[in-house]
Amino acid sequence: MSDEEVRRVTDALEAVEQIPDVEARVRAQSRIMADQVKRNRKWADERREVIKQLQADEGLSYRQIADRLGIKLSTVQDVFREYTGSGTNRPKATPRGTADEPGSE
Repeated sequence: MSDEEVRRVTDALEAVEQIPDVEARVRAQSRIMADQVKRNRKWADERREVIKQLQADEGLSYRQIADRLGIKLSTVQDVFREYTGSGTNRPKATPRGTADEPGSE
């Protein structure tokens, strides 16, 4: 997605926030939030596939994957830990030098 596409989506969401009629604004926001819940699952699945593919095909480290995709290192780590919960309940990291990350043996 280009920066222009991201800007257009952001502009559209900001336009919804500017709907003068509060009830119409809340109805629009509710529809968007409901649609986004479904979309988030699909997007998370795609992100998970790409993260695993980058490690398998190119041998990238977790940090390299995070930098390349513009996401947090902890998000990449969570994929390989098969963790999908909130950050609040994230399992503790394994000590350095364990099999947590390729090449750390």
